[in-house]
Amino acid sequence: MKKKILSLAVLAGTTLTALGQNVMEVNTKKLGAPIQPTMYGIFFEDINYAADGGLYGELVKNRSFEFPQHLMGWQPFGKVELKDDGPFDRCPHYVVLSDPGHGDRRTGLVNEGYFGIGVKQGEQYRFSVWAKAPQGSASLRVQLIDESSMDERQEFVEERLDITSQDWKKYTVVLTSPKTLKHAKLRLFLANQPSALSPQSSILSPVCLEHISLFPVNTYKQRENGMRRDLAQALEDLHPGIFRFPGGCIVEGTDLQTRYQWKNSVGPVENRPLNQNRWEHTFDFRYFPDYYQSYGLGFFEFFQLSEDIGAEPLPVISCGLACQFQNTDPTKPGVHVPVDDLDSYIQDALDLVEFANGDVTTKWGKVRADMGHPAPFNLKFLAVGNEQWDYDEAHGGYGPVFTERLKKFSDALRKKYPDLKLIGTTGPNSEGWDFDLLQPRMKELKVDLYDEHYYRDEQWFLTHGLRYDTYDRKGPKVFAGEYACHGKGKKWNHYEAAILEAGHMTGFERNADIVHMTTPAPLFAHVDGWQWRPDQIWYDQTEMFRTVSYYVQQMYATNRGTHVLPLTMDKKPVANQEGQNGLFASAAFDGTTGEVIIKVVNTSRHLQPVTLNLSGMQGDRIAETLTLSHDGMDDENSISRPEFITPQQGETVIKGDKKFSVLNDELPPMTFRIYRFKK
Repeated sequence: MKKKILSLAVLAGTTLTALGQNVMEVNTKKLGAPIQPTMYGIFFEDINYAADGGLYGELVKNRSFEFPQHLMGWQPFGKVELKDDGPFDRCPHYVVLSDPGHGDRRTGLVNEGYFGIGVKQGEQYRFSVWAKAPQGSASLRVQLIDESSMDERQEFVEERLDITSQDWKKYTVVLTSPKTLKHAKLRLFLANQPSALSPQSSILSPVCLEHISLFPVNTYKQRENGMRRDLAQALEDLHPGIFRFPGGCIVEGTDLQTRYQWKNSVGPVENRPLNQNRWEHTFDFRYFPDYYQSYGLGFFEFFQLSEDIGAEPLPVISCGLACQFQNTDPTKPGVHVPVDDLDSYIQDALDLVEFANGDVTTKWGKVRADMGHPAPFNLKFLAVGNEQWDYDEAHGGYGPVFTERLKKFSDALRKKYPDLKLIGTTGPNSEGWDFDLLQPRMKELKVDLYDEHYYRDEQWFLTHGLRYDTYDRKGPKVFAGEYACHGKGKKWNHYEAAILEAGHMTGFERNADIVHMTTPAPLFAHVDGWQWRPDQIWYDQTEMFRTVSYYVQQMYATNRGTHVLPLTMDKKPVANQEGQNGLFASAAFDGTTGEVIIKVVNTSRHLQPVTLNLSGMQGDRIAETLTLSHDGMDDENSISRPEFITPQQGETVIKGDKKFSVLNDELPPMTFRIYRFKK
């Protein structure tokens, strides 16, 4: 959000006449529904290398040699042996480096990182390893290298690390990078040691290495097992009200064996088992065979991050159904958990609430406390299942595949935790037979909210501005848990899609009595490792940029307000209805600041004069504006131009007399503008 600019306002005269045909009435005295603090939030799923290689600060790939191809990501040389009787029972593999047999040969390892190891000039990086020396002592040379350097030496920083025990211990050394490089590598040499009996000679003693790790020292909140600072800061800057995690389809898994299991993601990071990522093999045209989940970013870290950024945590748990897209026959043996065998899954859900909220004297509350957080995380929401659905007679006739499982979870959770708010789902579509089947069932099951998902094209967003105006006000509340405008034939982060999302979001605000949570998706994408777009935040090994869609979300979240105000044109909601010239609009009052906040989106390709008649106000005043406007519909931000399109601050004047006030303005084509002023 850059320099202030003067809005293209045309000030009304003393007669307060309207500038053009788009006249909107805003009643600033009549407070409508409360706008929930959870209205605008974020959804994290480990897709596009969002966790390992992204938000999670670890720079070493396959640090514990647990990938099915155990040395994937590593280039061994000399005498390197893999073993599986290490100190961590759920991560048993480690390597032994031994003398290569000749004084001019070398033994060691090179790790490629995630599309390279990114380092920045002057920054410190903490190398750590669990190691033991079978002969009592051994040494390593720890290097960051540039293999393609034209300098005399490949290494640009090196530190020596002495291993001093025959028992497994953790060792640490800090390296300071003298340069910025996106494609560095980590290299370890088994090093010579001066002999105590013969100082003039040297020996190569073997060493065992497990959990080889490299983190920036300067992580978010300076934590050793921390988040990449710039990416986590971008989340904090969104001011989210809700944080949904860890997915998404990875909650379900391609099969039940690869579903996300939260209990595997807590406890000592060295002993969290590897999980295969459902997105590794989903698209053969965007295939990454080294895409796994280390669980280094686990449920403790998710809860902690929620607390850091001021968002309510919203975990999603498996309901015993593997991904239904990938397992279409729910009656096939071994694919899904039979309804009568759900006890362990339900117990996992109960234990999760205890982990988040339980006293330190409880089993799982103690696990949380032992990880460094004795105070509860104050979990209020829990989602059961992701994009599951039932079947009707025309689509398999399998019946209530999802909802019969949801009921069992609901009964058990409500019995033990009656204040917990439960979230169901209406499946993967915004309309159609599956949505029509599930929506009334969510009301029957009395869930507190249900999760809607829709990835739709421009025309859908232009024509569904009234989606929530006719929803049942007596049923569960709505959580728009995954949505994005996917350009027809151009599925990328272009400006046009972001503006249409901005228009759609006025419908969230106008219907705040029924819509309580929203989170766009996906959140993160690595420029070298993406599988799905558009996304909110993109990055490479050292840099990142926020997309226009990100800025739309930020504009809403930082201008949320506390209550809806009525806003109409010709007594109708402003949602690109007939005669409204592509305009969307909503209004809110912020009870904490005493300000009126009006959001107007012009989705037409023409400049639109807009008049806001503000009843309940008197006299002149200044309105602060925040404007997102751009000419190139296919343009987007990028690593090379991270701030190419950003919101601009400005101001305009409101004219008034003793009866009411008027704001006249002109909105350029495809523009989103927020007006904020004291009532």
